[in-house]
Amino acid sequence: MTVRTRDGLATAERIVVKVGSSSISGEASWRIPMLVDALAAAHGRGAEIVLVSSGAIASGIPFLSLDARPTDLATQQAAAAVGQNILVYRYQEALRPFGIVAGQVLLTTGDLDTPTSRSNARRAVERMLGLRVLPIVNENDTVATQEIRFGDNDRLAALVAQLVQADALVLLSDIESLYTKPPTDPSAEPIDVIAAGADLTGLEFGATVVNSVGTGGAATKVSAARLAAASGIGVLVTSADLVAQALQGDPIGTWFEPA
Repeated sequence: MTVRTRDGLATAERIVVKVGSSSISGEASWRIPMLVDALAAAHGRGAEIVLVSSGAIASGIPFLSLDARPTDLATQQAAAAVGQNILVYRYQEALRPFGIVAGQVLLTTGDLDTPTSRSNARRAVERMLGLRVLPIVNENDTVATQEIRFGDNDRLAALVAQLVQADALVLLSDIESLYTKPPTDPSAEPIDVIAAGADLTGLEFGATVVNSVGTGGAATKVSAARLAAASGIGVLVTSADLVAQALQGDPIGTWFEPA
């Protein structure tokens, strides 16, 4: 069921939701139960939900007594190995009161580029959804190298949405919507809807940034949203704090119309 407008999220049958490291890691880990409450509500009405969650490396940092995000690949991989376990445990504990079981899916670019492994990944996720399991997808940071990374989980979420032929994609951010200029600019205005194939020349979404816990930024969300929208998947970009309203189809965030 193609969702043409954001209010269709309230009745969408299959939704991919992506949340970034800065929204659910460290001092922001309190958001996990809030996020899960919203996902469980949609799951409870019969929707199939796939969660693409960053945060493995960020979740592992405190357990390795590191002061900041590691810069060398080996330590990033070690932090991801420890943190992925912690991350999924936190999600499962939050899901437990709702009787929902989480399933971990770790992917590399090769898994989606190669026909056989792509088919295997699709079959596994489809079966989990059929069993009413909530798949939690992340990049397999423990084995990924700089040369074979997705780049960011916004792009991964768009590719997963294509993989499972989702009705809609929700990209959760730190801000309520995208703006015509960086939000710190007094002349910046929120963007309500971006039409399929719209010319975005003149809009300043900002470059990809690397912060203390993850990578991302408005530019990566725009790129991922346009990738999904071009394949017929409507995309909402909004704040992680508004996830419940987003899944209820409320008039919030920036909506990318599907082609």
